[in-house]
Amino acid sequence: MKIRRGIKKQPRIEMLPLIDIVFLLLVFFIYAMLSMSIHRSQPVQLPKSSSIQLDTDKAISVTIQDQGGVITLFVDEEKVPMNSLTAVLLEKTENRKKEKSKVQVFGDQSVSYQDLFQVLDSIKASDIHDIALTAEKTQTKE
Repeated sequence: MKIRRGIKKQPRIEMLPLIDIVFLLLVFFIYAMLSMSIHRSQPVQLPKSSSIQLDTDKAISVTIQDQGGVITLFVDEEKVPMNSLTAVLLEKTENRKKEKSKVQVFGDQSVSYQDLFQVLDSIKASDIHDIALTAEKTQTKE
């Protein structure tokens, strides 16, 4: 008696596990991009905060450093005197008229509130109303 074997089928490549892996990689890279913060200036010791959201948009970076009682300002990587901060910001936002300009303020822990508010007033005077104060995220105890 002859045993009949079925037609040989080609093995199938399952697409569902492949789609799962691609989706997992996509989610990983999106999350990695959202957790990055761009700081294009001098290093400062940021204050700590337990509730912080990082904004990764192309924002103008304003860094405030306190070096032994002397306040130093940097706009992106360019050192700027306090009295010309408004003019420099106006010049930078002039190129971005179509976009709404954003400023990220990186203030050193030792900078006084008076100096910080003076910088914030200069930013407001340059007609920028989207301002983010940057801090380092601390671990919360639960």
